[in-house]
Amino acid sequence: MALNNRIVAVLGPTNTGKTHYAIERMLGHRTGIMGLPLRLLAREVYDKIVALRGPSVVALVTGEERIVPPRAKYWVCTVEAMPEGMGCDFLAVDEIQLCADPERGHVFTDRLLRARGLHETLFLGAETMRKAIAALVPTADFMHRERFSELSYSGQKKISRMPERSAIVSFSVDNVYGIAELLRRQKGGAAVVMGALSPRTRNAQVEMYQNGDVDYLVATDAIGMGLNLDVNHVAFSATSKFDGNRMRPLLPTELAQIAGRAGRHMNNGSFGVTGEAAPLHDELVEAITENRFAPLTKLYWRNAKLQFGSTKALISALEQHTSNEWLTRVRESCDLAALKTLVQDAEVAARASDGASVALLWDVCRIPDFRSISNRQHAELLGVIYNYLHEKGQIPQDWLARSINSLDNTKGDIDALSKRLAYIRTWTYVAQRKDWAQDHEHWREATRAVEDRLSDALHIALTQRFVDRRTSILMRRLKQKESLVADVNKDGEVTVEEQFVGRLEGFQFRQDASASPDEAKTLRSASLQALAPEFHLRADRMYNAPDTEIDFTEQGGLMWGSSAVGKLIPGSNALKPHVQAFVDVEAGPEVAEKVTRRLQHFIDRKIATLFEPLINMQRDESLTGMARGFAFQMIEGLGVLDRADVGEDVKSLDQEARSALRKHGIRFGQFTIFMPLLLKPAPTRLRLLLWSLASGLQEFPEAPPPGLVTVPTDETKPAGYHLKSGYRAAGERALRVDMAERLADMLRTQDTRGGFEATADMLSITGMTLEQFSNLMQGLGYRAEKAERIKVKAPAAEPVALGPASDAEVSGDAMPEAVETAPDDAPTAEIPAAEPAAPTSEGEDATKEAAPVEMEVFYTFAWGAKRVERAADGPRKGQKPRGKPKQERAPKGKGAKPDGTSGKAERFQARPPKRDKPIDPDNPFAAALMGFNKK
Repeated sequence: MALNNRIVAVLGPTNTGKTHYAIERMLGHRTGIMGLPLRLLAREVYDKIVALRGPSVVALVTGEERIVPPRAKYWVCTVEAMPEGMGCDFLAVDEIQLCADPERGHVFTDRLLRARGLHETLFLGAETMRKAIAALVPTADFMHRERFSELSYSGQKKISRMPERSAIVSFSVDNVYGIAELLRRQKGGAAVVMGALSPRTRNAQVEMYQNGDVDYLVATDAIGMGLNLDVNHVAFSATSKFDGNRMRPLLPTELAQIAGRAGRHMNNGSFGVTGEAAPLHDELVEAITENRFAPLTKLYWRNAKLQFGSTKALISALEQHTSNEWLTRVRESCDLAALKTLVQDAEVAARASDGASVALLWDVCRIPDFRSISNRQHAELLGVIYNYLHEKGQIPQDWLARSINSLDNTKGDIDALSKRLAYIRTWTYVAQRKDWAQDHEHWREATRAVEDRLSDALHIALTQRFVDRRTSILMRRLKQKESLVADVNKDGEVTVEEQFVGRLEGFQFRQDASASPDEAKTLRSASLQALAPEFHLRADRMYNAPDTEIDFTEQGGLMWGSSAVGKLIPGSNALKPHVQAFVDVEAGPEVAEKVTRRLQHFIDRKIATLFEPLINMQRDESLTGMARGFAFQMIEGLGVLDRADVGEDVKSLDQEARSALRKHGIRFGQFTIFMPLLLKPAPTRLRLLLWSLASGLQEFPEAPPPGLVTVPTDETKPAGYHLKSGYRAAGERALRVDMAERLADMLRTQDTRGGFEATADMLSITGMTLEQFSNLMQGLGYRAEKAERIKVKAPAAEPVALGPASDAEVSGDAMPEAVETAPDDAPTAEIPAAEPAAPTSEGEDATKEAAPVEMEVFYTFAWGAKRVERAADGPRKGQKPRGKPKQERAPKGKGAKPDGTSGKAERFQARPPKRDKPIDPDNPFAAALMGFNKK
């Protein structure tokens, strides 16, 4: 005999007989209530008790179904539908660990805290609830039950290799249908079980599996909540699911709950993964097989003491917090969201002005959103129902009839039938309320009849689509073999029954061209269906791949390893290109979207990394006025601008603006304004690509090889190519812009009007011969005059005396050496021409023994009136000609001739010579330096 007020928590893993134990205990009492987590499971338990005691004493109450005989003693309900205040002898709540469920947890927690049987109360669930129950129900006793059979992990298997009597679990309708379709083609068919199915459809599908019509079952996590099936193996096709807000990985306890369906009573079972799911790590496998999980520390809770004085008071009560350390307030549920939406409606708010009206509004808000539409659309329907109930006391029969009759249509595909079935569940729920509709018994039967017809039609549609005992067209093409095995090797070769049918390149299937026309369509259809898991697997692998595995080509292609997976297309601006993925239509929009998103992330990060100085300057809020305008020009120019194009803008920048821009790495050169960091090979390669893309070029020019100071100019390249490549075109060759500015710095120390010769440093930084340098200088706007002279050979080096130098030491051949070693900013010394040697003292003619005269070519450079490239076009727009023509200049200097020339050579300097710094007398080289100064 049961003890009075006995509370027992029966805890343990799956397949321990907890539910069977609860049924036995309930039937040992005069009356009892059992709360179960799913409508499907409630129907299964109801059928078992009916088989034992008959239908006259057993009631079934769910949100959409209500069977209550007049002499009901045992009530089987969903947890939400459990009647309160009935005073039954026995009460049980199954799957009590759902107290930690974010959506429904507060209902289970309320039953844990408040639901009791007069003589016995059982809480059935996982061992993880032990500490929480001990803390919240101190008087509870505990009973642990061991699993009847062993559960083992079998690793990863292909669907084509799945053993018979297997259940494959997925977490989306599309994936369930896709796997069932694959099983139909390879294994002859599969049953489908989902929580959204009506009990009638679900039972018909399970019966088809149980009696052996099909050997495979494809299900959602609905099978994890106590559905008893003859399953030997459970395979996870995914280990994450969408929980209503986000995609999240399954908790270890959730995986264990589903995996535990494998193994019936004393038969051992196994679990594993298939399809896209990654193998489970060892620690997780051990936790599942040994049933060792971390205990739950927080249960979801919502205040059950509601205030109906006003809608504001009701919402406040529903949102009340708790101070209990084991409880946490549930996130906003569907019914509360509907209530908050409805009170914003003026008519509803006016009607809900007293306690009874507010209580009625709350009852209406608790109608579940079976349709899974938006909160606003659901609230609109609830608002219509509430207004009818408040105004007329009942829902009008004509409106209810129209709503139900519009759904009484058994034609259409699986999706259409599933949608109608979800919609009729709303009216089935409404019809269960006997005070909401006139002749509620009629409407209860009417909605049940429509649901049954839709359920039968859905079962037929599922069977026709996913069960086909006839072999497929491809099987007949492949000599009537029993199963179809498709595979993709590491090289992308696709085989069907070990026969090569094509190649997978990235996310595009290239069919074998050798197939006959009769076979081509069949082969492609079968291959693409076999490739569906591979497409998703590749998409996941690429999405998680590091950026180092992805690159762009010179022509804007995007590569993942050796496979072309997309290309760049113009975006809103040059720094924001878009991505077009190369994905077969058959791969599906999910794969295409995932590939596109990954490629977009790659190119965005690449631009942010290589053009970081530009991005930082773009975000700098301290840049204002002309400085900000010039910064935008630099951004549009991708970090390189021709100074000739922005000369007037540069002149308008004050020193403060220039200083602010220089802080971002901008260098104002004589020829080019640029960011030195962006001249490196990687930014240059990307800049050329982005510029070509934004310019709409049909063929993108390639970047010059890295490390070259000069490259040949190419007239076939589009205008602006050399500048965006980091070079300045000048004559037959283009000089790197940073070297061009170094050359400009050297030229500032030369007499650019009177003429100068190239120094060894000039030739060195350009890496050119004298002839090539001459062409370069002409391209930069200088005149080059070619001439010959006797080559002066430098004398052998002699030790330098530390005392004062004599006149002899600075005459004759010593002069060229002094000129060569002079600093760049020193005034240019004129090299005197060599004179014939005088006769020796012995009277011999020196010319008889003199070596042959060796001539050398030299160039004298002077600034031209116009640059070579501008000569034909004249001055640039807005630019005034500099100076007067040569013939109009007034004679200058003492003794100047009327034609403007003088009797002796004149030298001009671009800037005043620098003052010599005083020599430190304490310097050990002071004497030598003074000697040089005296020269």
